[in-house]
Amino acid sequence: MKCKICKQDANHVFTKKVLRKYDVKYYQCPDCAFLQTEEPYWLDEAYNSAINYGDIGLISRNLILSELVTSLFCLSDFSTDKKYIDYGGGYGIFVRIMRDNGFNFYWYDEYCENIYVKKFDSNDLPPEQRKFDALTAFEVFEHLVDPLAEIEKMLTYSDSIIFSTVLTRGSISEIENWWYIGESHGQHIAIFNKKTLEYISNKLNLNLYTSKDMHLLTRKKINKLTYKLAMNFKFARLYNTFFHKKTLLQSDYDLYMK
Repeated sequence: MKCKICKQDANHVFTKKVLRKYDVKYYQCPDCAFLQTEEPYWLDEAYNSAINYGDIGLISRNLILSELVTSLFCLSDFSTDKKYIDYGGGYGIFVRIMRDNGFNFYWYDEYCENIYVKKFDSNDLPPEQRKFDALTAFEVFEHLVDPLAEIEKMLTYSDSIIFSTVLTRGSISEIENWWYIGESHGQHIAIFNKKTLEYISNKLNLNLYTSKDMHLLTRKKINKLTYKLAMNFKFARLYNTFFHKKTLLQSDYDLYMK
């Protein structure tokens, strides 16, 4: 099987029982270390619900991510007078929090219902206004059937992609028994390594910044220390508490009341 990232021959490394009934082969690329399943014929069944029922960390994750992104925007070349988009935005929780934090965020998701930010659906914008200063995509990359094509699509919206995904570390035997493989729900079909992200950044002529599970692909130049600091949750929460006071709550409320 060819690697979906660098097109080299990928090696079969293990087989997992996906959705408790399908024997699915997993392949890893020896060059860029990308881990992928065989062609995912089970996805219709895996996505009976757009949001995995086992994702009990959905709310706490969005609260943490909002702190990190707010601090990153405040400390680097982003601002509250720009426009942003959350790609794969789910129910709209992250967009709502970021608008509460004063950032003009819009929602986009092909598969999930927009519940919390119906007035801020990017599809309602005129095509010429669908360009954003940054795009966020949290817990999205591991779901992508064709990652490179999807990343290139994201770049049509913005030159900066801020995303979370957990990277592979350790031996194949450790990866095989890793919770992030997610064979019980069958939705994780593309697992990245730092080498994978480096390949993508070089191929697409982007700068890569990474800190644990948080990553940024961008045409901007950002101080690496600033990025690491912004991605430290304790620092981000402290900084936002004392220095970031903006919100769009009142203006959004006025819009809904019209």
